[in-house]
Amino acid sequence: MSARGVPFLRSELMRIAILGTRGIPASYGGFETFAEELSVRLVRRGHDVTVYGRSPWPEPVWRGVRLRYIPPVRHKYLETVAHTFFSTLDLMRRPPDVALYCNAANAVFTPLARRAGARVALNVDGLERKRKKWNALARLWYHVSEGLATFCPDVMITDAGEIQRYYLENYGAKSVFIPYGAETGKVETRAALDALGLEPGGYFLYVTRFEPENNPLMVRRAFERVSTDLRLVLVGDAPYAQDYIRQVKDTRDPRILFPGAIYGPGYRELQSHCHAYIHATEVGGTHPALLEAMGRGALVLYLSTPENEEVAGGVGLPFHDEDSLARRLRESLAMPEAERRRLGEAAMRRVEQRYGWEAVTDAYERLFEQLLAGGPHLG
Repeated sequence: MSARGVPFLRSELMRIAILGTRGIPASYGGFETFAEELSVRLVRRGHDVTVYGRSPWPEPVWRGVRLRYIPPVRHKYLETVAHTFFSTLDLMRRPPDVALYCNAANAVFTPLARRAGARVALNVDGLERKRKKWNALARLWYHVSEGLATFCPDVMITDAGEIQRYYLENYGAKSVFIPYGAETGKVETRAALDALGLEPGGYFLYVTRFEPENNPLMVRRAFERVSTDLRLVLVGDAPYAQDYIRQVKDTRDPRILFPGAIYGPGYRELQSHCHAYIHATEVGGTHPALLEAMGRGALVLYLSTPENEEVAGGVGLPFHDEDSLARRLRESLAMPEAERRRLGEAAMRRVEQRYGWEAVTDAYERLFEQLLAGGPHLG
């Protein structure tokens, strides 16, 4: 049955809401990019999609997606859950057929959407309680939320095999595995490079939120130990992390560039033309920036965690700490161009085969259909 109280048919179009992100157009992180890529594609397939967000947009519709602005409570620890709570209250007034929640911290609100008549899926992301930015209470909330995520929604979604195994082994809970997606192919334009004074192949690239578990400070320090004329471009920012960001930027090395957050075409250009992409994030599931750099055919240097190995194993250069990252940087500089190109092309093929956005959208569409038909079948 659909939320309208009539049997759901395969040909019926769905009304879908996405909650728990900062909203679209994407201008922050992975969940926002996910919400944008998925919602736009679902709209192209004829579905009616609403994305709840925290920033106003001049128009109520963007690329066919309805935007629902709910003013946020600006607070380091409360912003996400408070916004999702008020978004859920709004959703209950006009329940969709399916509500997709992002972030395990929002699990506690999913029964409200179910009570209103929506079928509910929850993408839990990674193990957020391990992030160093959280205080003890926030970590406790995330830990409790892991348990709630196993039974509060109709279905739990994991975007990495390691996270799927974690929930099965620690909670005995099954989930539907749907990976994150990425585009493939280099872009030829170079406007962002020109604006920053960069040459193609003349810089290492690192993109993330500047938070301790993402290790931008380690990346900067490792690069400072390497003798090269190449630049290091550290792209990113973060709310509520100004003290740490000051540490990251505390360098006199003129080779290091901090352009702030960059999205859209400029982001794609930087990934397409870098000498190598550095990925140093240690917490989470499938990391969007890693996938996206691989999809652009970049040579990737990645911190060796089970989740990162799952994505990049065999097509990049793993490192474990500052010392081994410095060695990998030197190795990439000495690597023959043909070998660097071979690894980049292998990374691109891996994304094409496993992480294409259309395949990801197919999987979500099938899952939503199964939910409305009384499923899904987990296993």
